[in-house]
Amino acid sequence: MRSPCVPRSRPPRGRSLARVAPGAIRCAAGALGLAAALALLGATGCEGEAPRTALNYTSNAKRAFDDAMAEFNSHNWTEAQNLFREFKRKYASSRKYVLLAELRIADADFEQEKYAEAIREYRQFVHDHQGQNVTDDTAYARSRIADAEYREIGDSFFLASSEERDQASVIDAYRELRSFIHDYPSSKESDHMRKLLTDVTARLIRHELYVARFYLRKNNYEATIARVQYAIHNYSSRTVIGGSVSDDAGLEPEALILLGETYLKMHKWGEARDSFAAIVRHFPRSARIQQAQQYLEFMKERGV
Repeated sequence: MRSPCVPRSRPPRGRSLARVAPGAIRCAAGALGLAAALALLGATGCEGEAPRTALNYTSNAKRAFDDAMAEFNSHNWTEAQNLFREFKRKYASSRKYVLLAELRIADADFEQEKYAEAIREYRQFVHDHQGQNVTDDTAYARSRIADAEYREIGDSFFLASSEERDQASVIDAYRELRSFIHDYPSSKESDHMRKLLTDVTARLIRHELYVARFYLRKNNYEATIARVQYAIHNYSSRTVIGGSVSDDAGLEPEALILLGETYLKMHKWGEARDSFAAIVRHFPRSARIQQAQQYLEFMKERGV
């Protein structure tokens, strides 16, 4: 059966188009109408949809980031993290906001005291953006790593039997804090980091002195001296914190008293005198100064 849009025979040459089969004319007109309709549909089918421009991309990215920040500021941590991750997926080209989104994801874990997760995320941030011009953001991430390591220590460290506790978390915090202060001595986070380092250093010295006294009670003088000297040489506030040292800095005077007492028991008068004299020389306002002076007077009276 022939299609109705195909004429049954070609018109003879020279014959007027008016004499062409009416069905063929109707089909041609229909095809033209369909094409016009499709063209019109293509022109109006997206009516109301804004064209995708750089300006719209930036505006949408800013709006999406602000929505995530609103959840973050409301302490809706999980929802904020979900929105920040979705933001990173959709607006990966918006570098400024992507960097902030990565930090806020880690901050949300930090605020929930999920310190292990936060440390991992901050470290990933530092790793991913090495060599890029994001010094302030990197310094912030590094400071949060050190702060999180400090918080991981916990208040239980100085409960009973603290000498048996694992020192790894304290040493990790100590290393992170020292490293940060060395790399960013003038950053806005440095003062806070120095305060944390002072506390961590005191914890480490106290632990060493606790162990040293344990050995002293056992009359193991060599082990006592070794632990005290290790504490002084490795955790001295003059070498750890840097800068000027206050007269009652750290626990060094206490360590020096213990060292001098041990030398007295060993009859090593010169070493004992040097230990007590160091307190008088370096820490004249220390609470231990009177005790050191008494020991020196005692040794003088006995001619040792």
